[in-house]
Amino acid sequence: MEPLGAAFGVLAVGFALLIGVLGAFLLRRYHLARALGTVDASIRLPPSGWRVGVCRYTDRHLEWLSLLSLSPIPRFRFLRSSLSVAGWRTATDAERTRVPPGAIIVQLTHDGESFDLAMQYDVYAGLSSWIEAGPVIGIGTWR
Repeated sequence: MEPLGAAFGVLAVGFALLIGVLGAFLLRRYHLARALGTVDASIRLPPSGWRVGVCRYTDRHLEWLSLLSLSPIPRFRFLRSSLSVAGWRTATDAERTRVPPGAIIVQLTHDGESFDLAMQYDVYAGLSSWIEAGPVIGIGTWR
């Protein structure tokens, strides 16, 4: 095989792999966007910075999946009965470059640990309703 042909083959394989990975990211994003109970939300767990991702509601958990991953397994999972909303605020000037435009910062606690989610206000309304609509601890079958 000629050196030029071998170099072309290596470049073709590399390009095909790049297209395949890009296609897998787009397919995963499409499926996450179409699934029920998923919303765009960035997360910040102190002391780290903001991470872009998607939150997914289940009957018992709030799950956060990273957009920069191909894994179907949530990176963070919060038990619904242990979540509480501490409040919300507008993004600071420094945060506006790291969160989606028009997003608010929702302050949540889970088992005494606080973290922030950046989301649109209408998504926040749904999240707070979902948290508050859960059965009272001691009543129900899933807590």
